[in-house]
Amino acid sequence: MLKTLEAKALLDSGKAKQISEATEAVDLSRSAFYKYKDGVFPFHTMVKEKIITLSIHLEDRSGTLSRLLAAVAEAGANVLTINQTIPLSGRATITLSIETASMEIEIDKLVRQMQHLDAVEKVELIGSGA
Repeated sequence: MLKTLEAKALLDSGKAKQISEATEAVDLSRSAFYKYKDGVFPFHTMVKEKIITLSIHLEDRSGTLSRLLAAVAEAGANVLTINQTIPLSGRATITLSIETASMEIEIDKLVRQMQHLDAVEKVELIGSGA
């Protein structure tokens, strides 16, 4: 995904004229670029959107998801969808889509708060929509 962002930056800046040129410069296959190009954006562009999607890696412990959702609610965000993988090896991945228009804090602060919760291993912003 990071290479996709790098390739998009090369195209946006004009340093690469074609997708094949940009993907070659960052050592990324064109198929991977096309797969992620519409769903991966720099963080600063995401904060203006009203709906964001987060990927969250959690340890499989009782109450972890509840605490995570409480942090989202305390920020004033509205949960739209939750998808959780079956925990394997004591870990699960949550994909969480939230509506952020009524949030009382900035998105990056919410992400930091989530990352500091016990049993949360990783939080990534993976998409946005209006």
